[in-house]
Amino acid sequence: MKIKILLLTVIFFAANLLISTNGQAASAAPGVSANNAVLIEQSTGRVLFEKDAHSQESIASITKIMTAIIAIESGKMKEKVTVSREAIYTEGSSIYLEQGEKMTLEDLVYGLMLRSGNDAAVAIAEHVGGSLDGFVYLMNEKAKWLGMENTHFDNPHGLDSDNHYSSAYDMAILTQYAMNNEKYREISGTTSYKSDGRTYSWINKNKLLTQYYEYCTGGKTGFTKKTGRTLVSTASKDGMDLIAVTLNAPDDWKDHMSLYEWGFENFDMKTLTDKGEVKFNLIDLNKSQIGFLRDKIHYPLSDDEEDIVTFKNYILKDVDTSSGDNIIGKKVFYLNDKEITETPIYAVEDSVSSDANKKSFMSEILSFYKKVTGM
Repeated sequence: MKIKILLLTVIFFAANLLISTNGQAASAAPGVSANNAVLIEQSTGRVLFEKDAHSQESIASITKIMTAIIAIESGKMKEKVTVSREAIYTEGSSIYLEQGEKMTLEDLVYGLMLRSGNDAAVAIAEHVGGSLDGFVYLMNEKAKWLGMENTHFDNPHGLDSDNHYSSAYDMAILTQYAMNNEKYREISGTTSYKSDGRTYSWINKNKLLTQYYEYCTGGKTGFTKKTGRTLVSTASKDGMDLIAVTLNAPDDWKDHMSLYEWGFENFDMKTLTDKGEVKFNLIDLNKSQIGFLRDKIHYPLSDDEEDIVTFKNYILKDVDTSSGDNIIGKKVFYLNDKEITETPIYAVEDSVSSDANKKSFMSEILSFYKKVTGM
C-alpha cells in the first residue's frame, strides 16, 4: 500500500537529548596532494571531506575492488581456474601465473588485491564472466546498481583506457558496499598470504596497512604513468569506520593519514536516539501518540553539530500491516535543515507482543525442564 505521510509534526531540538560537553567547532580540513579526494564515514556514507570528488578520472588498479567483490559474490571462490594465454600476457603488475596453471578463484583474488596482479584480474574475469566482455558487463551493471554515476569500466584491472574511469566519490561508495562483505574485509585487510603451490608469500602493497598507519584496516593501491598514484583505504578507531580515496596523489600515504587523523579528531559517532518508546504530539488531532524505536541511531557529527541537530516525527496516514512490521511512522533527523538519517517508528503493541512472546517461550522451556527433572 502506498504510504501517505501526514505533515502532523512537531520539531524538537536535539539539544534536549544531545548535550555537547564542549561545543568545539571542527578544525580546518587538511590540505592534500591529490587532485581528487574524499573521506566518508562507512556506516552512514556521510561525506566528511571532499575535493573535486565527483570528477570523472582514470583510476588505475583500484578498479580491482570491483573485480574482487564480483568474484567473491559469484559463489565460485573454491573453484579451480585454468589460466589462459591472454591472462599471462596482460601487461603491468603480475603474480607470475603460467599458461594452463590451475589456481582457486580465492587465491587469485588474494593475488589481485595484495599484489595487484593484472594476470589474476583477467583469469578471474574469464572464469566468473565467461569472457572479458562478459565480466566487464557485470562490472558496469553493479556500478549502476550502486549508484556510481560517474563510472564506466572497460577492463577488470585498471590499465589506461579512454572509456575506463570513475570518481573519488564513486570509489568510496563501492568500497562502502564491499566492506559489508566479510570475505572482502578479510582479504583487503590481509598483510601477507601464501597460495597453494607457491614457495613464497604475497605481501600486501598497501603500506598504510603493513607499515604506516596502525588504524588502517584495508584498501587497494593503484598506479600508471598516465594516471598517477591512486589509493583507496579504510581505517577504524574508537568505534568509527572511515573510507578515504585519493586520485592522482603524489603523496598519497600522507594524504590518507592526514585525512584520517583529522576525521577521527573532529568527528564521533554520536547517539541521536536510544531504542525504546517515543512519545509525540499530533497537533491537529489534539492528542498524543506513543511509538517504539527498535534500534539506537548513531551518526558521525562534530561537537558543534551535535547541538544543532533537529528531528521531526512523521505519522503515517495509512498503515500497511501486510509485512507484519506495523510501522506507524518515522523519525527523521536534520542538520542545518538537511535530512541526514531516519528510523522507523513501530506500534508499541509490536514491542509488547515481542516481549510477551519471548516470556511465553521461556515459560514453556522452564515448564518442560521441571517436568523432565521432577522439580
